[in-house]
Parts: sequence; C-alpha cells; structure tokens
Amino acid sequence: MIRKLWPLSVAGLFLLGCGTATSVDVAQQHDELDPSSTSTMNNTDFNSESEYQPKTDAEWRELLTRDQYYVTREHGTEPRGSSPYNHLKDEGVFRCVCCGQTLFASEDKYESGTGWPSFIRPIDKDHVGTKADNTFFMRRTEVHCSRCQAHLGHVFPDGPQPTGMRYCMNGVALQFEKSPPTPPANSSSTSDEPAPSDDSL
Repeated sequence: MIRKLWPLSVAGLFLLGCGTATSVDVAQQHDELDPSSTSTMNNTDFNSESEYQPKTDAEWRELLTRDQYYVTREHGTEPRGSSPYNHLKDEGVFRCVCCGQTLFASEDKYESGTGWPSFIRPIDKDHVGTKADNTFFMRRTEVHCSRCQAHLGHVFPDGPQPTGMRYCMNGVALQFEKSPPTPPANSSSTSDEPAPSDDSL
C-alpha cells in the first residue's frame, strides 16, 4: 500500500532524485525525440480520443483516491521509494491512472536509483506534454498526460542512452497493464517422413 502523502515532506523530497535541478531546455529535447525511437510496444488506449470526456474537479475527486488526486491534479509528489512499480519486472504498458492513455512501456523502464519509477522515453512523445516548473527554487521540466493534463513527474537530461533522458514518474499516477502471456508455439502437424505416394497403394 502506498504510504500516506504528507505535503510538508514534499519540499525535502524534491531535493532528492526527481528533484535534481536541471534546465528547462530538456523540454526541447523531449520535443525532438526521434519518432522512430519510441517504444515498439502496442500503444492502443483504453479509450479512444472520441470517448474521453474532460472532467470537473469534483468528478476527479470522486474517481481518484486521495493520493492519486494529490499527485495528478494538485501536482504533488509521492514519497521516495513508496511505489510498487520501482522494482516491477513484468512486461506491459503503463497508462495514465486518470484517463487510461498509454504513457510508457516496460521495455523502456530502468533502475535509476532515485526511488521513483524511471523511463528513458514515453511510448509516444505525443502522449505526454512538458512545461517549465520553477517551484521550490529550482528549474525543472514537468511532465503531464497530454490527454487529461494529469501531473506525472519530471524529465531530466541525465538518463542512459540511447535517449539520454530520465522520465522520473510518480507511480501513483500510473496504472500498469501486464502483457498477456505469449502462447506456446504450435507443434508441427507434419512429420519429417515423406507421405506415401499413390504408387505405393
């Protein structure tokens, strides 16, 4: 269970891991991501764009848990090391907990050592948006869901190659969808022995 979020602790948490001060120029680096380098995972959404309906603040409060609302709608931060997604090894996709849009693929997740789930790139660069965040006396680049504007975390230019980016996300803002198991390969129905010819009858 995700621990209770305490607003007074957020300032201290920003100084660690996802709180590393960087230039907001990383937003431009995000925009320049090579489309061919985005994840190869299926990026089909739970809901199509036509099905998604914007919600009021009251509706979000009704739909989300207290922690989900605090992080995604109030730009909060979950406690470092609190997300069960930190060490998740299963294959699948991470969706926005608010609207279901696909955000990140498990194949792009890596151990950053920050205490928050980290990814080298989004599943589709158009599925996340960025903007300057100058709170807590730091210059950072905030990351949000491009569909419902849910706050997800921050992006930094200190990740591994091939992107060099670290998308440091709040696990509570994500919903993991595990990939279905791969069906076993069908056994060959043909024998190595040649079929008898009509002449042998």
